[in-house]
Amino acid sequence: MRIAYVYDVVYPYVVGGVQKRIREVAKRLALKGHEVTVLGMKYWEGEDIIYDEGVRLWGVCPPQRLHVNGHRSARAALYFSWKVLSPLLKEKFDVIDCQNFPYFPCFSAKLASLVRGSTLIVTWHEVWNDYWFEYLGKKGLMGKAVERMVAHLNSRPVANSEATRRGLEKIGGGKGVRVISSGVNLEKAGEMVDSPECSDVLFVGRLAREKNVDLLVKAVSCAKRDMPGIRCLIIGDGPERKNLEALISQLGLEASICLKGFEEREERVFAWMKASKVLVLPSTREGLGLVVLEANACGLPVVTVKHPLNAACDLISDGENGFKCELSEQDMAEKILMTLKCQNNWKARCPAFAKEYDWNSIADSLEEVYASS
Repeated sequence: MRIAYVYDVVYPYVVGGVQKRIREVAKRLALKGHEVTVLGMKYWEGEDIIYDEGVRLWGVCPPQRLHVNGHRSARAALYFSWKVLSPLLKEKFDVIDCQNFPYFPCFSAKLASLVRGSTLIVTWHEVWNDYWFEYLGKKGLMGKAVERMVAHLNSRPVANSEATRRGLEKIGGGKGVRVISSGVNLEKAGEMVDSPECSDVLFVGRLAREKNVDLLVKAVSCAKRDMPGIRCLIIGDGPERKNLEALISQLGLEASICLKGFEEREERVFAWMKASKVLVLPSTREGLGLVVLEANACGLPVVTVKHPLNAACDLISDGENGFKCELSEQDMAEKILMTLKCQNNWKARCPAFAKEYDWNSIADSLEEVYASS
């Protein structure tokens, strides 16, 4: 098959869960003999088309500024949508797999699929629905309307989690949805050795408002009363970094919490996970929570927040591979301490939960969907 993935940002030039999913699946499908193309913004020098691990990367336009005032730029999304249309029309692909966000490229992919006779798959990573109003205020009405239009494009939808599938049902796009999760590199996670830099609590992710890392900082402050020597590592960067630095200073936690900044090397992140005791994901909005799978694969239990938009909750079984907590610093601190003091053999139990999310199995499932479309 000739398979095209459409997403504006490209791994490893921009690191994130969606682009990592495309990268891992694409290279495995290429090894199976399929012709795989990833169409995105051009983050590299030289020719517009290059090859990486058997996958063709097609840079359709220069990189754009993705965020304006902390929000995804609609202008950048529209620009990419326009630029990606010509390459999609230029060649005949059997399958076009377009990621649902930032929505506008889905319309270009739909037009190309009609003109060229391709099958359109829209892969949904999140459904925002009413969250649009929290994100943009009254302007969120437009975002909500566009999201619903994409849900009714009459494509063959794939959802990355049961939570996303349920969200699609609420906006009328739930017919015929296949749930195919993202995955984790179990082999690499198993091979990594512990980092010499140990921690009790670990966070890995973008320092954005919806991640609620400030709540984690406050929870560490609470937990410190019972565990004075507690140490927390925060791996990531983003618009909330300065606010977090100020909060850590205000609470006198400089000796307890270390902000490490962004780390693009997966191996380094795995090593930190293996040297930690619990990963905390305080986010109230996750399409899946890939970091949960990666932590479990490294033998690390996870504490995450109960919230209807946090799909990571579906990955946690209380007491088995972590705990779910309320959106409060006190309950988060209690669950962190409970996890640290629990005598469960996390190192053995957690990887068992991650086994079904091996990237090889994910690629096989997607190949089956593409072949039957």
